[in-house]
Amino acid sequence: MPTFNRLEFVPPAVESVFAQTFTDWELIIADDGSGPDTRAYLQSLTHPRVRVLYLAHTGRPPVMLNAALRVARGEFVAFLDSDDVWLPRKLELQVASLRRQPERRWGCTAFALIDAAGHPLAAARAGWPAVSGRVRNRLFTDAVIATPSVIATRSLLEQVGPIDEELAMNYEGDLWLRFAALSELDGIDEPLTLVRRHGRHGGSDIIAWRDLRRVIEKAQRAAGDMDFAAMLREQRAVTSAGLARSHALFGRRIDVVRTLAESAPYSWRYLQWWRVGAYASARALAPRVLLRALRELRIRMQSRRPRT
Repeated sequence: MPTFNRLEFVPPAVESVFAQTFTDWELIIADDGSGPDTRAYLQSLTHPRVRVLYLAHTGRPPVMLNAALRVARGEFVAFLDSDDVWLPRKLELQVASLRRQPERRWGCTAFALIDAAGHPLAAARAGWPAVSGRVRNRLFTDAVIATPSVIATRSLLEQVGPIDEELAMNYEGDLWLRFAALSELDGIDEPLTLVRRHGRHGGSDIIAWRDLRRVIEKAQRAAGDMDFAAMLREQRAVTSAGLARSHALFGRRIDVVRTLAESAPYSWRYLQWWRVGAYASARALAPRVLLRALRELRIRMQSRRPRT
């Protein structure tokens, strides 16, 4: 469990580990230089199965995760973000399922979303089913895998190597790709994981798009079949266009032009790159006074729509 200054969320996460029906566990918390309040709570955890690693602040979850993985001793390794929650039978069911199917070396569960107070979100897509089987290609389409739902064998983690510490975001996607290249996924279609949505998530859209492109480029270098390689080429183009659009939304005009120019040689054949790139260019290069006028016009038009 990596954490940094989330005192309101860490106790429920820790308590959800204590509540597991599977009791042969160890909890390793990697603290990224939290302030005195969070540190005082962590120091109060005197349970013999809990170990806290106090690290210098880096702001990079992979650094924390790798530090915890280096000292973990279990046959299986499960991930839990410090603002999320496991339901009591989560570990029991996953460990039993993986032991019945030793050819499957990692697993996930379905998950549901909760708000900052722990209440279920009422959004139409407040929960996702678990995926299973060969999922490598689906990781770019319909496979949504929540990090705190994942468990993997130690042998698989040792085989794929450490988590990429150059990635501030999307490091999980990189890890899932490496897992999926070696093993089928064991999905348990029961929402045993609760993922919390709140206003204190780190990162940004620009970082997310940039890191996703790095993940895709890494996968391209390791791609072993033509169909997967073709999918990765298209995804790289789409991701580059998404990065340009994010730069445009933040008013970073030079970065928009640079991103589109650098990605054009490998993206020009994909229609979506042209569409999103055209939007990003228009937004970046249009005079600010025009953008402000269009925004005000849109607001006025929306206010005039009849209410039903």
